[in-house]
Amino acid sequence: MASQSQGIQQLLQAEKRAAEKVADARKRKARRLKQAKEEAQMEVEQYRREREQEFHSKQQAAMGSQGNLSAEVEQATRRQVQGMQSSQQRNRERVLAQLLGMVCDVRPQVHPNYRVTV
Repeated sequence: MASQSQGIQQLLQAEKRAAEKVADARKRKARRLKQAKEEAQMEVEQYRREREQEFHSKQQAAMGSQGNLSAEVEQATRRQVQGMQSSQQRNRERVLAQLLGMVCDVRPQVHPNYRVTV
């Protein structure tokens, strides 16, 4: 009977060791899966960054000329506005004097289409 209980004890210990080995194997597998998932995520992020950088560089190359054109148009518009403002400042007094002269210097005249009926 003692040999039988000793055999049962050995079986129980062997079963316990096997369960521990299986648990360890599962833990290692979970760690490997987690590590592989993290590595894959890092690769995906790296690829996405590279593609975004490539897209932005192509976009800058395509839009760069348009950006320069819009800057040139804006600069030309500013120059024209400044020219108009300086012209207005130079001619302001002359135009005001001319307008005041026309308004204040009234010369009464008979309209050419007016017919005198007596």
